[in-house]
Amino acid sequence: MATQSPFSFVSDALAQFAVHAQPPEWVLDETIHRLVLFINHVLGSEPEAQSRLARQKGRIIQLQWKDKIIQLAPTPAGLMERVQDQKFDLNLTLTDASPLDMASAVLKGEKPQVHVEGDVQLAAEVNWLIDHVRWDMEEDLSSLLGDAAAHTLVGCARQAVQAVQQFVANMKHSGPFAPSQKDAT
Repeated sequence: MATQSPFSFVSDALAQFAVHAQPPEWVLDETIHRLVLFINHVLGSEPEAQSRLARQKGRIIQLQWKDKIIQLAPTPAGLMERVQDQKFDLNLTLTDASPLDMASAVLKGEKPQVHVEGDVQLAAEVNWLIDHVRWDMEEDLSSLLGDAAAHTLVGCARQAVQAVQQFVANMKHSGPFAPSQKDAT
C-alpha cells in the first residue's frame, strides 16, 4: 500500500481554494497593472529586448490560464502595454491546472507547460525574451539598501531557493513518504 505525502493534502486544499475563492475584479485588475509595470521595469534594463519588442509593436500577445486572460501589446518603445478585447496574434495558454505545479516548475528553473497558438515569429521573440531577460534583483536592491546589504540579501535568498529545491527533490525521490520498492509491486 502506497503512503501518501501529507503535502499532497496541502496541495489539494490550495488547488480547491484557488478554484472556489475568487478575489474581487478590481484586485485582479490592479494585480495585472502591477505585473505590466514590473515587466516594463525589467525590459527597461535590457536594450536588446526592447529592440526586439519594438519590431513587434502593435501585435497582440494573449496569455491565458483557465478562464483568466491577459492581453499585452509591444509598444514602439519596446515595452508592453495592456490591451483588452483584441484579436490576438499569439495565444500562450498555461496548461498546468495547479498554480503549485507551475510554481514548482519555475523554482526548478523549468518553463511551465504552455500551448502555443498563432504567429511563429512572434512566438520565437517571446521565447527569446523568456530565455534571455532576467530581473537583476540585486541591482534594484542595491539602489535602496546599498551594495553590501543587497549582495548579502540576494545570497541568502538564493540559498533559501536552493534549499527548497533540494527539499522538494528529496521528498519526491527518497523522502519518508516516497513509495518503497515493496509498494511498487
